[in-house]
Amino acid sequence: MTSPARPHAPATFFLTGDFADRCPEVARRLAAAGYGLGNHSYSRPFFKDLTAAGRRREVGAADCALRAAGAGRALTPFFRFPYSETSPAQIREVNALGFADIEFTTDTNGWTGVEGGRSVDRAVRRALDALRPGAIVQRHVGTTEGQSEAIDAQALPRILDAITARGYRVIDLRTLLEPATFVARTAVER
Repeated sequence: MTSPARPHAPATFFLTGDFADRCPEVARRLAAAGYGLGNHSYSRPFFKDLTAAGRRREVGAADCALRAAGAGRALTPFFRFPYSETSPAQIREVNALGFADIEFTTDTNGWTGVEGGRSVDRAVRRALDALRPGAIVQRHVGTTEGQSEAIDAQALPRILDAITARGYRVIDLRTLLEPATFVARTAVER
């Protein structure tokens, strides 16, 4: 993640355990590059379709896979529900496993690609329309299988430059874990 103004923009990546099992070198590279890594379940199922035990298995298996991939020092106590499908009971379950639910303010929807009606301009506009203190912008590193372009990768430099131009700064969500800054900092702050 680079921009002419920012050679290493902070970010937190929410990975599935399946991805960590299939691409452990990517998880290790992200960790080695200093990015925070969060848990996004093992296989990205619809949590409403699982039992409580099944949800626990998804979270635990993802944590094990991320650790086995060598991402241990970069792991955060953050969990993002697949499809942002949450309920108070499911959040309590995840909390009992030691994870805090972290959702997002907006998704650029760049993962849908040009085939899904997305463009770089539309992805940038979605991100910037949601910009305010504490905003969390979700982007996807890749595309849906069969999609031709990684819209989010193309939009990133413009998003980062616009965030800076508007007086905000981007942070890694691990900043929220620092005791002295927990109250003062937000995911996107002025």
